[in-house]
Amino acid sequence: MTEAADEATTEASYLRATRTAYDTVAVAYEALLRDELSAKPLDRAMLAAFAESVRTPGTGPVADLGCGPGRVTAHLRALGVDAFGVDLSPEMVAVARRTYPGLRFDEGSMTGLDLADGSLGGVVAWYSTVHTPPELLPAVFAECHRVLAPGGRMLLAFKAGAQRRHLVHGYGHDLSLDVYWMPPDQIADLMGRAGLVVDARMVREPDASEKPRQGRQAFFLARKTDGS
Repeated sequence: MTEAADEATTEASYLRATRTAYDTVAVAYEALLRDELSAKPLDRAMLAAFAESVRTPGTGPVADLGCGPGRVTAHLRALGVDAFGVDLSPEMVAVARRTYPGLRFDEGSMTGLDLADGSLGGVVAWYSTVHTPPELLPAVFAECHRVLAPGGRMLLAFKAGAQRRHLVHGYGHDLSLDVYWMPPDQIADLMGRAGLVVDARMVREPDASEKPRQGRQAFFLARKTDGS
């Protein structure tokens, strides 16, 4: 089997596993995490900084990729951002539409977005790459670069470290889902190779609402260079 065929098989497998897991837990996930941001001032600060960078008139809309039940999309809209959500899971999209009926939510994959080149002023990937096998991250960042307009901004939240954990239970349901912790320097390098320049980083320790084994949490603010 060729390397391209291997990657296609891996991509199809992880997308299928991720979709199935989040279809299963969609309702419980929304109920548990609905107000999570209210207790995370540092996370809100990164969202606020991102929002300020994309509110300039004429910059284009912002896509919240892997939006889940839509809480970050709604938070961005409350900050004055023209945001819409995209998620791989049909059940998550259905929950988001019920919870926030005035907002737009679409089904889609970060590896192949149904969006025109350079059509977005911003992209948010709020922990939505944590199930992506590391070898497929370059394709995800390349797709984010493709849909961003020159000068467009990206906010990435991910788990900082170097490990993989296989979940067999979560949110009250049996699952089969891999979760990846990635070194921040490695993520910055991959983003740079895709043409996304990291302007700011924040790495924080687990807070009171998180178990210590969840590890450190990382947040990057990046941009697509004007000439790329």
